[in-house]
Amino acid sequence: MPDTSLPNSWDARAKAHSFFGFTDLPSIAERGTVVLTHGEGPYVVDTDGTRYLDANSGLWNMIAGFDHPDLTAAAQAQYAAFPGYHAFFGRMSDQAVMLSEKLVEVSPFEDGKVFYTNSGSEANDTMVKMLWFLHGAEGRPQARKIITRGNAYHGVTAVSASMTAKPYNAVFGLPLPGFLHLTCPHYWREGRDGESEAEFLARLVDELEQMIATEGADTIAGFFAEPVQGAGGVIPPCDGYFDAMLPVLRRHGIPIIADEVITGFGRTGALWGCESYGFVPDAIISSKALTAGFFPMGAVILGPELSDRLQRAVDVIEEFPHGFTASGHPVGCAIALKSIDLVMNGGLLNNVNHLIPTFEAGLAKLAQHEHIGEWRGRGLMGALEAVRDKATKTPFEGHLSVSERIANTCTDHGLICRPLGQSIVLCPPFIMTDAQMEEMFDKLSRALNKVFAEVG
Repeated sequence: MPDTSLPNSWDARAKAHSFFGFTDLPSIAERGTVVLTHGEGPYVVDTDGTRYLDANSGLWNMIAGFDHPDLTAAAQAQYAAFPGYHAFFGRMSDQAVMLSEKLVEVSPFEDGKVFYTNSGSEANDTMVKMLWFLHGAEGRPQARKIITRGNAYHGVTAVSASMTAKPYNAVFGLPLPGFLHLTCPHYWREGRDGESEAEFLARLVDELEQMIATEGADTIAGFFAEPVQGAGGVIPPCDGYFDAMLPVLRRHGIPIIADEVITGFGRTGALWGCESYGFVPDAIISSKALTAGFFPMGAVILGPELSDRLQRAVDVIEEFPHGFTASGHPVGCAIALKSIDLVMNGGLLNNVNHLIPTFEAGLAKLAQHEHIGEWRGRGLMGALEAVRDKATKTPFEGHLSVSERIANTCTDHGLICRPLGQSIVLCPPFIMTDAQMEEMFDKLSRALNKVFAEVG
């Protein structure tokens, strides 16, 4: 833990002038902040020289670790050649052109177009505006409603936070009108007593049908779904989910948008999460692993149908009046090209698939604990859900802050993992070794035993 006793400590300086987002404030009041100086492979190092194995890849994004030489070299070379530009007024860098070609090439689409943003939140926000624009241009200005699912996470802008079906957004007066939330497809938690997984799925399909009938298909602009819900607590959908839901959407002409901010570029064991679940969406939202966390960037990847429809819409007014100063930044694009190459040709995706059996076995072993109700995951992302009673799935009392205590205890042991609700989430970097996986599970096991002994 950092030394919080000195008035000019790193902790005191951080607290004096930094406003913390998504941070448990009682924890930093008691324990102080962790101020980091650099990274070494999958480890990060703080101002006291303490090393932590980061089992969350930063924020799902540092898939190649924190000091990959090829990504650093790509950034340095591009900064030397052309350090910054925009993508407005018919001008863009050669790196942006090459990255767009590459993204369409590696996408599940036969053709398409790409629009760049600075984050996944902005990419989801942009996609909504694209849908509103093209529906209006096609004579359906009423088609503005957006469907997502409970426990979804799509971002923090006013629009993407409205898509994010999390109760904390109520403090901002969100969601905005017209953002509709279906039941989270988490059978273990959302299934009713005596309800089989097949019956649960049938109920979700019927719920979608009823929502469309009630709202009117002509008022719905699109359906957004993470292949695996990430910030909801790593929630894979129930068996057969997308196979059952997509025909309903197709029948009513509602576009399906895959939010692959977390799952894209290898996290599920395939290049895209939608590939892992066997469906082709109408568009993909990408960020995080797109640049391996070495540059803030997001992308909307439009499949051919939406691309053509949006192009016809903008042709009428002769422009798409939307964009960001750093959209298609040449350094970010150069890094993204290298990151994609490392995933596909540099061994990162191969290593993910090598690690998946060990990862799943480690989660399954920890789930034998009497206070772990479920382990779940897909690929190299997983979660352990803490419960007071395993048989009844009763959670621990909220005031105990069990997942936060587990995460804090892990930090004391030199491991960074993330508390989400009553769950502990792991999404390790793609460069992890077998020995580092063993280290991760050993430290997490010791933390679980300690905390459960205290609260059990």
